[in-house]
Amino acid sequence: MKVLFVASEAAPFIKTGGLADVMGALPKALQALGVETALVIPNYEGISEEYKSRMETVYTGTVDLSWRNQYMGVQKLVADGIPVYFIDNEYYFKREKLYGFDDDAERFAFFVKATLAMLPHIDFRPDVIHSNDWHTGMLGAYLKEDFMQDPFYQGLKNIYTIHNLKYQGVFGREIVENVLGMPLRLLYNGNIENGGNVNFMKAGMCYADYITTVSPTYAEEITYPYFGEGLEDYVALCAGKISGILNGLDDREYDPETDRNLPVCFNGTNVFIKKPLAKEELQRELGLTVDREIPVLAMITRLVEAKGLDLFTYIMDELMEEQVQLVVVGAGDEAYANALRELAWTHPGNVSVNILFDEGLARRVYAGADLFIMPSRYEACGLSQMIAMRYGAVPVVRATGGLKDSVKDFDKYTAVDGNGLSFENFNAHELLFTIKRGLTYFADKPLWEKLVLNAMQSDNSWTRSARAYADLYDKVAGVPEPAETVSEEQVEATAEEILKAVEGTPGAEAGLQAAAQENEAEVNNITKAEPETVPAEETHSGAAEEAEPVKKKTATKKAATKKTAAKKTATKKSAAKKNVAGDAEEGAETKKVSTRKRAAKKSAAVTDAASVETPAPAEPKKRGRKPGTKIKKKDAE
Repeated sequence: MKVLFVASEAAPFIKTGGLADVMGALPKALQALGVETALVIPNYEGISEEYKSRMETVYTGTVDLSWRNQYMGVQKLVADGIPVYFIDNEYYFKREKLYGFDDDAERFAFFVKATLAMLPHIDFRPDVIHSNDWHTGMLGAYLKEDFMQDPFYQGLKNIYTIHNLKYQGVFGREIVENVLGMPLRLLYNGNIENGGNVNFMKAGMCYADYITTVSPTYAEEITYPYFGEGLEDYVALCAGKISGILNGLDDREYDPETDRNLPVCFNGTNVFIKKPLAKEELQRELGLTVDREIPVLAMITRLVEAKGLDLFTYIMDELMEEQVQLVVVGAGDEAYANALRELAWTHPGNVSVNILFDEGLARRVYAGADLFIMPSRYEACGLSQMIAMRYGAVPVVRATGGLKDSVKDFDKYTAVDGNGLSFENFNAHELLFTIKRGLTYFADKPLWEKLVLNAMQSDNSWTRSARAYADLYDKVAGVPEPAETVSEEQVEATAEEILKAVEGTPGAEAGLQAAAQENEAEVNNITKAEPETVPAEETHSGAAEEAEPVKKKTATKKAATKKTAAKKTATKKSAAKKNVAGDAEEGAETKKVSTRKRAAKKSAAVTDAASVETPAPAEPKKRGRKPGTKIKKKDAE
């Protein structure tokens, strides 16, 4: 299986958000499972010289985009065993930022069309193209409306992943012919149109062979108006080809045992010895009162409404009445930033607000925090809660999207499972109550330690996600599942069990007898059997004329019966074995229900067999004369 990932950004080459993290980790995880992967992104100006110096040109050509004929170059480098291709065009990609230009529709239409155009010229012909978010939404349209006419592209499958439905790539309808070079019928039939505009996200969904989102809950949520961003009706129509696969975390990149950003490293064995030391170092760095017994609450987030900042700012004064410390790292809406600055000014020594994003500082906050606050209004997947758990900070989240799928609420009464704290409604005081519940757990050290260990031991690895994607690729590409091998010993044992199970069950016995007769016919080659009748001698009595052949016929049958009596037990067992082996072959085509499972369910098998009526064998035709017909002597002889 070969999979080509197409995205607008990927770590470590260029990054503005979580999409880059996914593209930097998922191909590697799949490669480890035996899936051949490659990656394509634009060759942006902002890519470091460290990577540009390693690139080699593998192809140059042109791409037709409406009335324009644009240059395209393809650069390549191999990173961590993954071939990475960079689509080069300085007019489109030599700019100071990645997005936000008036010609973004043209830029990313060129990108995906150039990606398709390069495929015959590189040494990687994929079985599946995995495109991501609105920037690559037109890839499926170009593939099926244009490139599929070339035999090279026939059979190529396209999977489309929605990372955030809020950003859809919406442009004026006038671009269809003039910019995209596509027929107007795609606008009129709704394939690329929504609300009177061209919608790249809808195009991606329409032309995809399968659609995924980055969490199962988000896949369900976006069918409702609150989360659907105007596409909920179309998402609902795609229900048969959409599902959610939870993103993972690069556990090698985010590892508190080896993280060089931390003053004190730790793992699940020594976390309760060394994490308090990391906490004290964080308190010193940020000018907070140094006291390991004071719970530290942290928020590392964009300061925007979608992240639940309106909930938090509403209850933050009440929260600070508790004996807690608060650390905030992030940037965004100035109104939220000012409210947080004021909180820090009124609570010196207990609040640290850092209106910036610094990766090293963020890692140290994860390591030093006790509770991590994430009250998102919606969250397609979320990465911060996974990092927090990895670093021993218990997440407090609203149960939405990927937060609901990755954080299970801790039950203090069982203290068995649960790796965080969650609340359902988008309500400020539900958030406050949940934080206070976490503070009570913090005061109960045995309970708290159990919760922290549960969080750190959560399986959020990309390996888990990659397995789900690998299965999906096989399904979409039509790769058959490997048949389950059934050994001769298994067939023999199961045949014995079937024979025992049918003893005393007339209906089942009859069914097995019929199978035995069929098998016997195959083994003994029934066509070589002796003749059924012997010509009768001439007689003047009509009754006598027919009696003698019947007697001889009966004698012949008795002889045949004696001849096969010794074979019946073996034949019956052979029939049972044949049925078992046949079931194994049939099961390989229908989800491979194993022979051992059939044996385990022998009672059901008996009932089923008993309920089947075996059709009566057809009455053999008599070779005697028709009633009223005289037999000539010559014929009788």
